[in-house]
Amino acid sequence: MNLKKIEEFIDKQKVSFICSVDDENYPNVKAMLKPRKRIELKEFYFSTNTSSIRVNQYKNNSNASIYFYHKGLFKYVGVMLKGKMEVLTDQETKNMIWKKGDTMFYKKGITDPDYCVLKFTATRLVDIIVI
Repeated sequence: MNLKKIEEFIDKQKVSFICSVDDENYPNVKAMLKPRKRIELKEFYFSTNTSSIRVNQYKNNSNASIYFYHKGLFKYVGVMLKGKMEVLTDQETKNMIWKKGDTMFYKKGITDPDYCVLKFTATRLVDIIVI
């Protein structure tokens, strides 16, 4: 699968999985909505709650991976990337990925202190699985 096909595949997925490392060095996986923004296969932006467990884990250890998959009738495709996750709270970044309807998750709107952005920067495309 070439890079363009991988990007197209990722863009079609409605769900993604992010992985953090907890304080006992165990991986923690969480299902998320697809990234709000993607820049090539290098940067991925997700919205989340500042109060979430993952935010604290990423602040303590930025090592991360993200995974996308699709299970069809006859084949399974998965893509995993490794990299670093940053927790961003600056208003410019929050504005960049805000969507109408986000007040369902962030009651105080775009300036809600419980709204932040996770920015994943890929360092390596690890796995492409096609079964």
